[in-house]
Amino acid sequence: MNRKANILAAGALALAATAAFAAENPMVGGAPMYAEKSIVENAVNSKDHTTLVAAVQAAGLVETLQGAGPFTVFAPTNDAFAALPEGTVETLLKPENKDQLTKILTCHVVAADAMSDAIKKMVMDDGGAHPVKTVGGCEFTAMEKDGVIMIKDGQGNVANVTIADVDQSNGVIHVIDKVLLPAS
Repeated sequence: MNRKANILAAGALALAATAAFAAENPMVGGAPMYAEKSIVENAVNSKDHTTLVAAVQAAGLVETLQGAGPFTVFAPTNDAFAALPEGTVETLLKPENKDQLTKILTCHVVAADAMSDAIKKMVMDDGGAHPVKTVGGCEFTAMEKDGVIMIKDGQGNVANVTIADVDQSNGVIHVIDKVLLPAS
């Protein structure tokens, strides 16, 4: 190839790589999610996760979620927190409720880097329902229907993964539409 063809080929390859990156890591809350940034570094930019970020800060979990991981975080949106009974979020954010808040938040974290294909395979291998043990000591159930991953919490509520496979430097985020709660 001549020099001009090499330059064009290199440019095309760079564009293809950029397009592939953009396709692989979705926008969340109107913000790009960068695979080279940590879970916390990306989450603070999502306008759909301001409540989650405030809760992580109030629980003192920022440093943990910036750690090496790997972590899989099922990240509830602001709407998911707003759907909780009135006053729940405000109560949980009070300093005297830090232990309860920490428990709820760590029940959204799994000590693994579990992309959706791996979760779907585990669900299939286990006959449609796979137990998920969280960092917070909760055991939830992963399921799948029509290509959508669902997580059933300790109280029987089911959250749907609305945005899957948001790759992070220390794990993966799956955006969910409900707050997962431990068994009573």
